Amino acid sequence: MERTITFGGDPNIGVFARVLGDIAIIPPESTDDFRAAVKAALNVELVETTIQGSTIIGSLVAGNSRGLVVSGLATEDEVDILAEHREVLLLHESMNAAGNVIMANDSFAAVHPDMPTDMMHAIGEFLGVEVITLVLGGVKTVGMAGVATNKGVIVHPRATDQQIARLEQVAKVPVGTGSINMGSGLVGTGLLVNESGYIAGNATSGFELGRIEDVFGFLE
Repeated sequence: MERTITFGGDPNIGVFARVLGDIAIIPPESTDDFRAAVKAALNVELVETTIQGSTIIGSLVAGNSRGLVVSGLATEDEVDILAEHREVLLLHESMNAAGNVIMANDSFAAVHPDMPTDMMHAIGEFLGVEVITLVLGGVKTVGMAGVATNKGVIVHPRATDQQIARLEQVAKVPVGTGSINMGSGLVGTGLLVNESGYIAGNATSGFELGRIEDVFGFLE
């Protein structure tokens, strides 16, 4: 199976789509090839919508199997589409690019270190997880510096041993470092992954794909 693809020629597929367990949220203008590749690689139901009128879904949505955390600028129609698949929590404060500032699975959420405490508590209660603040390799936007599933977490290659150890305490799954699209440490910008499979931006090297398979347990 093909393991790499672009979104309209852009290898940063994680900016334009968000995979949360058995669903993948993608823009309506996704090509047939993109739809087919995501569905085949991840065995997901496709949910087509914009968020606040934008195609940068991956930057604006986070969550887990229990719910979706979405920018408070999402329209009523967009929220209605998402609500057919998960409960929805809207972030109305200034730090509302949920996909950038939250990395989560069903056990934990790591959030931007400057996130207000009340917002952190609301996210933790909504998703049913423990919440920690985290920087990964000097990057505060943890939702793009790492990707988590219920089988593994891959993070920026410059993440420190201390940062990884803190994450391992709450994640309850293996945590490893890796990169995407020929050396980008912002792994969330170029990787879509769940417990069934993965697909990466087409600039991703064979070595990088191997790290992804190792961290998430896809090696035979």
